[in-house]
Amino acid sequence: MSWSRALLTALAVCALLLAGSAGCGSGDAPEGKGGGVSPSPVGKVLDNTDEQGRHYREVSESGAPEVGIEVEPDAADDSWDVRLTVHDFRFSPVGVRPRAVAGRGTVRLLVDGRTVARLRVPEYHLAAGLVPHGTHHVTARLYADDGTVWAVHGKPVQSTADITASAAQATPDGGNVPGPTPTQGEK
Repeated sequence: MSWSRALLTALAVCALLLAGSAGCGSGDAPEGKGGGVSPSPVGKVLDNTDEQGRHYREVSESGAPEVGIEVEPDAADDSWDVRLTVHDFRFSPVGVRPRAVAGRGTVRLLVDGRTVARLRVPEYHLAAGLVPHGTHHVTARLYADDGTVWAVHGKPVQSTADITASAAQATPDGGNVPGPTPTQGEK
């Protein structure tokens, strides 16, 4: 009879161990409430948000990602060529897990505060229709893969160029001269 008690005791211990570990988190799935923002050891999620309500992810200035923007007119069709330079930042490919990884993510291109593209490459052709006549602010802002905005000192990591789109002007021979003229101004 003692062998059956030992077997039952061993089975009971195994059952308790299995039941006890079922409630433990593995760390792979997001836990808690954060409005869809995944917990991460990268930076600190702030209460500050961008225009679309995406939280800032504060990182230290040392080793923080950086972005620069250059916008030039494309005279062929009154559009604009956008070129980005990044430091301590890698563009994420399509299909990566939505979690913050240091120095990785996407760039959102904004015209006057309105998102016009989400970039995974450093070049973009901005259609003329997205930049009507007048002066505009074209901003490249860095985002982590979980949708948070990379930030340093409570400000988003971004760069802005000011451009002026002017109406096409008639030439003496009856043709049109393209209108866009850049006025660069990084922030």
